[in-house]
Amino acid sequence: MGSDAVPEELLEVREKIDQIDTRLVELLAERFALTHRVGLLKASRELEAVDAQREAEKLANLRLLCAQHDLNPELVAQLFTSIMEEVVRNHRRLQEDQRK
Repeated sequence: MGSDAVPEELLEVREKIDQIDTRLVELLAERFALTHRVGLLKASRELEAVDAQREAEKLANLRLLCAQHDLNPELVAQLFTSIMEEVVRNHRRLQEDQRK
């Protein structure tokens, strides 16, 4: 399907999706900036990189939020688990840097 065969309404909806995707990436960057600050605080106080209780509470709250917005909670949990795993990797790097 070439772009001249695509209905205008479809192009408009796709443009809105693209705008949302951009905002999601910007929000993710903002979230990682904040978790970087958390990592620095944890490293300076020699706290564990992983807070299993916080992660469990976070995922439980996200599942409730999914129910309110008719979203697949498994999908959202997978996404946030991946995000949190990256945060923990970043926190561990910060801890290693702190030890040097």
